[in-house]
Amino acid sequence: MQKKRSGWRTVLYVIAGAIILFGLIQLIPFGKNHVNPPVVQEPNWDSPETRSLAKTACFDCHSNETNYPWYASVAPASWLLQLDIDEGRRNMNFSDWGNYSLSATEIAKVVQDGKMPPFQYTIIHKNANLDQTQRDQLIQGLEASLK
Repeated sequence: MQKKRSGWRTVLYVIAGAIILFGLIQLIPFGKNHVNPPVVQEPNWDSPETRSLAKTACFDCHSNETNYPWYASVAPASWLLQLDIDEGRRNMNFSDWGNYSLSATEIAKVVQDGKMPPFQYTIIHKNANLDQTQRDQLIQGLEASLK
């Protein structure tokens, strides 16, 4: 009987430790500054539809118009989100377009290959999971906008 109690006590200690650790990591400030920098310059969009598709599928990571969900304030999700946003803006930022040298062909290729938007984003943001018609429309619009 003593061994059974000891096992439950260990489980309770592990759960209590996990709760305390979860609480402590909330004190780490990384990923909790949800201030978007100003929009400097957007591409010369060929149509409002292209911008709308890009906004739906790309802007949360590739612009200064990120919409932060509730879990963006909860570590460790806030850390992962901030890393993705920082990397996305560094690679290509639709809000600071004059500072990027990516070609429309390069951008279209990652969209066509299904690398963008990434899977981990589309499982949570279902509207960013473009169907083939929307994907083709976005690619054509990006090629026309970014030439």
